[in-house]
Amino acid sequence: MTNRPEGDARAARNERREAARQRAQRARTQQKRRQRGVRLGLQIGLGVVLLAAATIVTLVLVDSVKPAGPGPANMSQGGITIGQDLKAVTASSSPAPTATDGSGAVRITMYVDYLCPTCGQFERANADYIESLVDSGAATVDIHPIATLSNRSQGTKYSLRAANAAACVADHSPDQFFAVNTALFAKQPEQGTAGLTDAQLTRVVTGVDGLQQRSAITKCIDDQTFSKWVDERTTSVVGGDVPGLSSGDFPGVPLVLVNGQRYELTSPITNDDFRTFVVTAAGATESTPTPTPSATPTGSASPSATPSE
Repeated sequence: MTNRPEGDARAARNERREAARQRAQRARTQQKRRQRGVRLGLQIGLGVVLLAAATIVTLVLVDSVKPAGPGPANMSQGGITIGQDLKAVTASSSPAPTATDGSGAVRITMYVDYLCPTCGQFERANADYIESLVDSGAATVDIHPIATLSNRSQGTKYSLRAANAAACVADHSPDQFFAVNTALFAKQPEQGTAGLTDAQLTRVVTGVDGLQQRSAITKCIDDQTFSKWVDERTTSVVGGDVPGLSSGDFPGVPLVLVNGQRYELTSPITNDDFRTFVVTAAGATESTPTPTPSATPTGSASPSATPSE
């Protein structure tokens, strides 16, 4: 057996070590490259996710500040004005939002929510009286439907949907608005319930005699055409945008102004008290003799030429 020189054996071991070292180095280099690739992929993926999230947030924000669009016809100031013979005063001839309407008639302004129980109480006590004043020409009434109680109907937003329905009538059949307003309060659901469905709302509204453009109103209710407008008007009113309200603080619904003077609700709400307030407010703002309502309760609640206590 031939023995290899010791130097040759040592050289062979060194060669094997060097080869192993080089293989290990190549493996480490490849591993680092793979790790860098993974990190780069993660960074790119994360960047895409963040960009997509930012885009979604931007779209949501843009959508949230999108204007509500034009409101219903005949409600340019947020409410509709009803005059003699219970006919709507068209937008072109509607009085500006001042305390009086400039004609000498008493101007009654009401901000109402169709789910508000106190609004319903005021309606039951004073609707016939207000109707007689307006029908005869002794007064005008501005009705502003708002939705302050949208969160009080088990998630159905009844206040908003009912106010939208009223706005649909103002847009398509304004001369029947007063009758529709009366009908909505006659069918007022209790606060805290789900309220009427859209189908039930439609039946209440379209059941009013003389209503025009029933199919257009039905579609308007189904599509909630003016719901965003109602929502924006409600925010504005609650924020104090109420012409004639001297304090600047919205006291809640119902808010009733007579010739710019706020009527303080009584408990219980009575027609006698409101009649007296109307006559007092009318007298306080009169500069010339004009027809004013009587404060004396009568069966017909008809107006008289001069106020009487």
